[in-house]
Amino acid sequence: MTRFAPIPASLPSTVPFVGPETLERQRGKPFGARLGANENGFGPSPRAIQAMQDAATQVWKYGDAPSHDLRHALAAHLGAGPENIVVGEGIDGLLGVLVRLMIGPGDAVVTSEGAYPTFNYHVNGYAGVLHKAPYKDDHEDPQALIELAHQTGARLVYLANPDNPMGSWHSGQVIETMLDQLPADCLLVLDEAYVEFAPQDAIPTIGADDPRVIRMRTFSKAYGVAGARIGYAIGAPDLIAGFDRIRNHFGVNSIAQAGALAALADTEWLAHVQQQVAISRDRIGQIARQNGLTALPTATNFVAVDTGRDGSFAANLVKALQDRGVFIRMPGVVPLNRCIRISCGPAEELDLLSVVLPKALDDISPA
Repeated sequence: MTRFAPIPASLPSTVPFVGPETLERQRGKPFGARLGANENGFGPSPRAIQAMQDAATQVWKYGDAPSHDLRHALAAHLGAGPENIVVGEGIDGLLGVLVRLMIGPGDAVVTSEGAYPTFNYHVNGYAGVLHKAPYKDDHEDPQALIELAHQTGARLVYLANPDNPMGSWHSGQVIETMLDQLPADCLLVLDEAYVEFAPQDAIPTIGADDPRVIRMRTFSKAYGVAGARIGYAIGAPDLIAGFDRIRNHFGVNSIAQAGALAALADTEWLAHVQQQVAISRDRIGQIARQNGLTALPTATNFVAVDTGRDGSFAANLVKALQDRGVFIRMPGVVPLNRCIRISCGPAEELDLLSVVLPKALDDISPA
């Protein structure tokens, strides 16, 4: 038998998310509505598509290892220096490198019970010790995270703002206050994957050189290139430079870099996507209300819908919708798992949802 190293040998074989393609293979046909992965169903900028097509002719070359052009464009966009930015294989890839850089066996890490599970996956993979605070009123609880960080001597504290899976958010002032209250040697991992959909007052005013925080952002959501796997982190130069010690230097391919660079420049398309997401959120809320469900307030490109029942009911509803051709997901932890999570998408996919949802509810209702 293959003998794994001690840390992976001690872990179960797990998959953080079962993808829609896997589910489609299991059911033997495609979904009519793909509303479960928080992708941008409105698509990337046409300029980004053209840039990626043009770059494909040069794909025989390795991508530029430091992502020079993209880093400098991001620096100009953010009012930061290129030394404040590292580009990686989406936020998931960057989280993995960060945890490897900062966490050794036994080091304490604080997150929320029910928050984004891929972060936990990385912490477990490097033998960190997770400590979890419960959500409060469907929000991650900054004060509880702060207190737990002091109790455990945490090296990292993870917080998503806006939040996945609930779509809730805190004001930027709350995040700024949180930084002042964390232990001096603790780094806040601020996941801002959905920041382009958030109200302006949800975005904290934090200097790029602030050593207390690293901010994670992505081109997967608002910019619509999730399949290209490209994101970036903003942080103090010493921390960002540390990534070069262990990252996969050729992990971000040249096509992804070209697409991200063009997408960043196309502000008109970004505004179009933001408008379409706002329309879609309203439509999902309307569909929920028509079926006796409650859409929770959201600052993301998805809507958490409260079923008013328990996790078993929500899981049955997810399965019933999938059986009828609509792919969605749900939170995995009580009490969040009373909800289902529906991604924003094109009108025709929401039309299908509006037809299928009452039927799915009938499928799981007692006779």
